[in-house]
Amino acid sequence: MNLQGKVAFISGGARGIGAATALMLAKQGASVAVNYIQQEESAQTIVERIRNSGGKAELARADVRDPEQVSKAIAHIQTTLGDIDILVSNANMSFVMKPLIEMQWEEFAQKLNDEMKATFTLTQAVLPAMIARKYGRIIYISSSAAEVASPYFTAHGSAKAALNGFAKYVALESAPHGVTANVVSPGLVQTDASRYTPEAIKQQIAAMTPLQRVAVPDDVSGAIAFLASEESRFLTGTCTNVNGGMYMA
Repeated sequence: MNLQGKVAFISGGARGIGAATALMLAKQGASVAVNYIQQEESAQTIVERIRNSGGKAELARADVRDPEQVSKAIAHIQTTLGDIDILVSNANMSFVMKPLIEMQWEEFAQKLNDEMKATFTLTQAVLPAMIARKYGRIIYISSSAAEVASPYFTAHGSAKAALNGFAKYVALESAPHGVTANVVSPGLVQTDASRYTPEAIKQQIAAMTPLQRVAVPDDVSGAIAFLASEESRFLTGTCTNVNGGMYMA
């Protein structure tokens, strides 16, 4: 895979899957915008690692739910790195974990609204220029919870299912303009976001997974890099499950 000359914007790029993806795409030659909202030190570390390896990277601070902040961040990246060719929509949105019967509508709606507003805002921000140049790669990061129900994950799974559906419409409308849109759907991944998952649960998941372990961010970033590459040019509207074969039908 060769991403020389391409510019990638990675939301939630300071840690976990986003950070691994930033490093992976930079390794393939892309210039990388590392988006963050609170993790400035972590984001700066990723940028420095890329630069120290001879690559190009810039910080892109923005709450990706806010169109004005996103617009300013993208304008900065266009000035420093160039037009965005690759969008990895990865920003983590918190959610309430409790049984559905105990959940308030506002708690459910918070996750759904945050997830889809971030996705919608980022997509609308990058798509016009991609269409104008007749080239673009959009990769949305979902979750296996969208397809396989898990206890207390009602808000998260429902929001990610909405994301999966949204991606298909982006793919349909963008395909005639040379822009692809695909989903990567990981199972449990060892990240800061999953640090509160009990070790016993992680061991149980590993035992149920044909590859016999829980994923790490680099397991996911490789799939993202492929979908960002020219080798994936005839793939759009797909969902790639990166789960070690756990949910094989």
